[in-house]
Amino acid sequence: MMQFGMSTLIENRTLEDNVTLGRSLGLSFIELNMNFPEYQVYRLEDTDVLLHIAERAGIYFTIHLDENLNIADFNPLVSGAYLETVRRSIAVARKLLCLRDRYGDSSQPLTVNMHMNHGIYITLPDRKVQMYDRDFDTYRRSIATFRSLCEEWIGDSDVMVAIENTDGFRDYEKKAIELLIESPKFGLTWDIGHSKAIHETDVPFILEHQQHLIHFHIHDGTETPPRNHLALGDGEIAITERLKLARRSNARCVLETKTIEALQRSVQWLHENDALRDN
Repeated sequence: MMQFGMSTLIENRTLEDNVTLGRSLGLSFIELNMNFPEYQVYRLEDTDVLLHIAERAGIYFTIHLDENLNIADFNPLVSGAYLETVRRSIAVARKLLCLRDRYGDSSQPLTVNMHMNHGIYITLPDRKVQMYDRDFDTYRRSIATFRSLCEEWIGDSDVMVAIENTDGFRDYEKKAIELLIESPKFGLTWDIGHSKAIHETDVPFILEHQQHLIHFHIHDGTETPPRNHLALGDGEIAITERLKLARRSNARCVLETKTIEALQRSVQWLHENDALRDN
């Protein structure tokens, strides 16, 4: 069976609330969103609590790093704090691997999901200049250091860092991602709603590197007006085709709606379209 999970929802104030909802819908895992105050790394490091909650429900966890994560910031005090956050988050993921082995699919690495930070830009009269593009060599060195550190922190554990598309990869980010996925510790997340909302401009790059897909964020979306995080069936995405690719890639899928009601309707859509069974 494909592995479907949910993200932590703002309507649920506790992890227990999210786990109870996930299990009531027959989902296999919860993606812990570190943008929420309750899922900051110092809280996740209390892994005994996480393990107890998960084992009672028969569920496991993946991790979504803070969207502000900027491991290439030119200020080493800033980048150092984010690197330390990643190090400690990977350490948490390693301790949670036992849950994946009990309640998930051990053929799928446990994912630590991340966004690429575009960095700042300078506005000129005729264009915007991205500083990471202007100083690409400096940026590339930071990315290479990040790759090496993650390889060290992950070690021989079955944890991978998955890089997610958001509002369009910049050219310098594509080069950085290609450097990262040269490592067996990095893969790709395809957020199918994000790509739809920007007219699928990231799709050629994603498909060119589809052998690195390990994780999907599944929600519906539209191009005009640009919308995503819709319940499955409420948008324009060919959901079934995306799920077929997820299956071929042996990738787990997060139903990344933002409300309980949209999540419930998305699970119902999966049942109605036989998406939960192996084909």
